[in-house]
Amino acid sequence: MSATEQPVRQRRKRQGRTVEVVANERITPEMARLTFTAPELAEFPELEFTDHYVKLLFPPPGADYAVAETLQHTEDADLDQRPVTRTYTIRSFDRGARQLVMDFVVHGTEGIAGPWAAAAQPGEKITFYGPGGGFAPSDELPDLLLAGDESALPAIAAAVEALPPGVRAHTFVEVNTAAEELPLPGVEVTWLHRKDLGTPPGVALAQAVRAADLPEQFTAFVHGNAEMIRDLRMYLFVERGLDRKKVSISGYWRTGMTEDLWQSTKREFVESMDAAEGVGA
Repeated sequence: MSATEQPVRQRRKRQGRTVEVVANERITPEMARLTFTAPELAEFPELEFTDHYVKLLFPPPGADYAVAETLQHTEDADLDQRPVTRTYTIRSFDRGARQLVMDFVVHGTEGIAGPWAAAAQPGEKITFYGPGGGFAPSDELPDLLLAGDESALPAIAAAVEALPPGVRAHTFVEVNTAAEELPLPGVEVTWLHRKDLGTPPGVALAQAVRAADLPEQFTAFVHGNAEMIRDLRMYLFVERGLDRKKVSISGYWRTGMTEDLWQSTKREFVESMDAAEGVGA
């Protein structure tokens, strides 16, 4: 091989896991809880984080195949026929029962994953890639900030359940209405009801965190609407001077964007926040 030649890297084919719906429960007017099973879940990786997620595969709009057939239309299919992915947090996993639970925010016929989850019946199958993840509560500091909207509520609930002894969770959750609140035993929660307040997604949540009487130092898990993330990154990193290594903060979604568009523009969005915060300056 000459000095100018480079080895051709083979793209690693991701492993898809297919699971079957065994239960579909509407736990709030706008959230459905689906339980999945499959024999291969007995070999599912250990889940050490509370924000573990998977990427569910769905046919793109206008595709001529069903959700259960997505694995047959991946890298080898025409671009306009390849499945699209939607990211969802694993709410819980029971290896012994081989059951995986995920919560889905549903808004009528809006989107791809929400309508599917609202109508999914036992016996239906779906394929996903994953899991990924990277956050779990620690006892490094005695205080933890948990903040997010509906999209982050499953991860926040899992974090509450995994709190180390002696760690206080300062918890803020924004949902559409009071009917969307879910029990989070053992912690006090500041609930923000977006519809009642008449504010755009994330605004009330960011305001509540800014107004809170938080300790000087704490770890944090902050996820949800991208504009809320922009505001709270500035608050936590620049105004409060928190160590970035002690904060998990990211936009799960952005108003007016599909997940495909958001993911394709997220890098530029993060770079603009870094620049505004003086990262690397």
